[in-house]
Amino acid sequence: MRRARKFSLFVLLGLLPGCMVGPAYHPAAVKTALQWSSPLAGGETTNSGSVAFWWKNFNDPKLDSLMDRAVRSNLDLKIAAARVREARAQYRVTAADLWPTVEASASYQRQLQSMNQPLLGDIPLPGNIPFENNVYQAGFDASWEIDVFGGTRRATEAAKAVVAASVFGMRDTLVTLLSEVARNYIEARGYQRQLTIAHENIRAQEDNLVITQDRFKHGLTSDLDVQQAATVLATTRAEVPTLENSLLASIHGLGVLLGQPPGALLEELSIVAPIPAAPPEVPVGLPSELLLRRPDVQQAERQLAAATAQIGVATADLYPRFSLTGAFGYESVSASDWFAGPSKMWSLGPTVQWKIFEGGRIRANIKVQNARQEQALANYEKTMLTSFEDVENTLVGYAKERVRRRSLEEAVKHSQESLRLANQLYANGLTNFINVLDAERSLYQAQDQLVQSERDVILNVIKLYKALGGGWNLSAG
Repeated sequence: MRRARKFSLFVLLGLLPGCMVGPAYHPAAVKTALQWSSPLAGGETTNSGSVAFWWKNFNDPKLDSLMDRAVRSNLDLKIAAARVREARAQYRVTAADLWPTVEASASYQRQLQSMNQPLLGDIPLPGNIPFENNVYQAGFDASWEIDVFGGTRRATEAAKAVVAASVFGMRDTLVTLLSEVARNYIEARGYQRQLTIAHENIRAQEDNLVITQDRFKHGLTSDLDVQQAATVLATTRAEVPTLENSLLASIHGLGVLLGQPPGALLEELSIVAPIPAAPPEVPVGLPSELLLRRPDVQQAERQLAAATAQIGVATADLYPRFSLTGAFGYESVSASDWFAGPSKMWSLGPTVQWKIFEGGRIRANIKVQNARQEQALANYEKTMLTSFEDVENTLVGYAKERVRRRSLEEAVKHSQESLRLANQLYANGLTNFINVLDAERSLYQAQDQLVQSERDVILNVIKLYKALGGGWNLSAG
């Protein structure tokens, strides 16, 4: 009968671990649009092509080199990788609670027992009883908390989700890093081009000032024309320091992104190069595919899973905890028979612990975890909506900037013709010099805006690749 009861107890303890308190996590069903609401008017396609090495579509070896070095040396990426290692180690710490713990110990003590201790104090004892002796102990202690209600398994489930979230967090850091390197590089090339145009206009305006001063000396024009020409020249010169400051800031930013001092790339990027051309095609894919491409969305989803599992961890405190503890070892007052049979000792038995009264702490903690799960759910939904918004906004910005660039190209052509006609009419005395200056200003502004638009077109392409989550799966090629 006793054997049957023991067998039933062990069967019950074996079946109980199948119970897990708290809500089971199920990924939320997400409804997505069939197509993007913004028109694909700039070379984008709904093809599901790879965007892993998207920057190579710009065909710029210098940009390729900067990207490779940034992936190897960026400090934010190293921090994110360390967080992944931390999360994985913490998962192993949490998962270890599912297994028994065994400790080995050994000790030696020289002790003197009281002759007046309870019970013995009133009993006459012979004088040869050794109250002072040696005590040798060695053995093993083992304990195992049986996860009857699944609190430890829920904790392990949460820790595993945290690991995945940290991995996606590192991938999101990589996506941001690649876009930032490309953005700073494109901006640097844009500022170099603006500086080139500014210097070209300065040289032309210096020539005009010399011509105007010469005509004034010969009485062919007034001093007003000279002052106006000098004003235009000084205004254009004033643009140079601002552009140089912006150029240096971009180069300094690139240096830090590569894990180097700010001035490390000054010499390397001092050679002027054109702004890379936009790729002929960008594989945008469909809205339904975006959530699998965006690491920040997947990170938010794993954070939601971890928060859901933590509810079970808190709920498990409402129930008793069952443990098996045991000890086996040897104890003797003499080293010669320390490990002899009579020195053997052991103990084995179950333990039950139940928090009967905690002043409402347990249920309050469950409410805390429920609130955190609600926050994680809202954050997940917000991240999804933001991802769609990023793509839609970038598609619009890219398409509209291409239209603006074409208009600016026309404006530059007309401004060049206007300046040619103004110079011709002024040379023949058929117009005022102010018309020449206005034509010069208009041409410089149109050229400068065209360069900015060319830069912004590429920056919008970079934003689009980032919005698509491009670059996190580098190993996918």
